This record gives sequence, structure tokens and C-alpha cells, in this order.
Amino acid sequence: MSNAVLINSYKLKQGVFIPDFLLAFEKLNNEHVSKQEGYISWKLMVDGDTWSDSITFETMEDLKKFEELSANPGELALNFYSFLNINSCKIHRFNIEKSY
Repeated sequence: MSNAVLINSYKLKQGVFIPDFLLAFEKLNNEHVSKQEGYISWKLMVDGDTWSDSITFETMEDLKKFEELSANPGELALNFYSFLNINSCKIHRFNIEKSY
């Protein structure tokens, strides 16, 4: 079975203090996301004012379980979401076909 990746892209709300956003990302990862079944890694990327993150799981089934759990976000997730311009969010799910 191949790994699965959830890729999000978004812009931050106007006036966001980047160090606060980075801290919210780190706390959400360390205290919640990294503890989910099949979690491999979570990467945060930026290009100008567009941010993206990719969460890699062992299987698509693990990714889907994570998404189901995320339907009822806790305090850490809500804090992270509070920095995002929700209207700018795009979500993609991929199975990894090949890695080098």
C-alpha cells in the first residue's frame, strides 16, 4: 500500500503575526496531529502570501480517519484555523504513486 498525503493551501488573515501562527501550527502538530494513527509527517511551506501544508499518512485509510476526527475540531485546531482566511482554503488528497 502507498502512503497518502493531504495537501492544504491557504492565505492567512490580514494582520496575522506570523510567529503566533507558527506556534499554533507547532502545538497542533505536537499535541494532536502527530499522535494520529498512521501519521508520518506534517510540513509547512510558504510562497509569498500563499501557505501550504502537507500531512503524510501511512495509508489513505489513516488519512480518512484523521479527516473524520477533524470534523469536530478541538481547541488546538480551532486556534490554528483562526489564523486562516477560510475562503482561500483548497484541499487535495493524493496517494503517493512513486517516490525517489
